[in-house]
Amino acid sequence: MKRTKLNYRFHNPNSAEETADFLCKLLIEANVGKVEKAIEEAALYPESKDYILENLSENKEKLCVG
Repeated sequence: MKRTKLNYRFHNPNSAEETADFLCKLLIEANVGKVEKAIEEAALYPESKDYILENLSENKEKLCVG
């Protein structure tokens, strides 16, 4: 029996920026539990504070603003 190859096509009427913003918010919402857990674990170690602040300041422009 011959298999048929499936082709999916999606029409997205949004701009690339709107789509990227939506996906970013979706991923943040989906991983909020993991992020909260990581923050709580990092808060247990005071020496990690400087590392976290340094990392945030370096990547601030990459974070989604919502």
